[in-house]
Amino acid sequence: MSPILPSIEGARVRLYLASTSPARLATLRAVGIEPEPVPSHVDEDAVAQAAGPLGPAEFVTLLARAKAEAVAERLVDAGGVDGLVLGGDSAFEFDGTLHGKPHLPETARERWHAQRGRSGVLHSGHWLIDARGGQVGRAVGGATAATVHFASDIDDDELDAYIATGEPLEVAGAFTIDSKGAGFIDRIEGDPHTVVGLSVPYLRTLVRQLGVEWPSLWSR
Repeated sequence: MSPILPSIEGARVRLYLASTSPARLATLRAVGIEPEPVPSHVDEDAVAQAAGPLGPAEFVTLLARAKAEAVAERLVDAGGVDGLVLGGDSAFEFDGTLHGKPHLPETARERWHAQRGRSGVLHSGHWLIDARGGQVGRAVGGATAATVHFASDIDDDELDAYIATGEPLEVAGAFTIDSKGAGFIDRIEGDPHTVVGLSVPYLRTLVRQLGVEWPSLWSR
């Protein structure tokens, strides 16, 4: 086992992930953080309708905030929180329209027929709440964006096979870069982690804004 500096060993900070996203969980684990996933149970459609028209960055940040606040308040009420609470949300902007999860195979197929050979922007919102000591404290957040360029030679048989896996139905924009959809993407401009749904460099910035050292979150 690699040695751990005493200054880091004595200052562990727990991260609660207000999300059940396997991609966000895997991303955090890959960078040495073992979060505690807690479902937010937020009605995203209701939150969006109550807010009215918003730009892409404001939209994903609003939903990330709603999720983080719901989890933080629930954990504080239960008396079982001591750490940082992170909420996240993503949406894909294509041809001036913001897309979330397609859910239905026909919707995913329609989107892919439009976006192959073209590009769009994936927006990911982040909201981080300081709940150390069992109380909801200061919060910081915002959004990051990355441009995704799709391959132009994707044929219908490939799309049908991809959609049949079910993978694109429950992810923003109907694609992934960390699983089967990776082969359909030519390149990405920006932080690849943003496309997965959680920008690691931006999370580090938010963590430090709350006065927490990034290495204190390492637990793996």
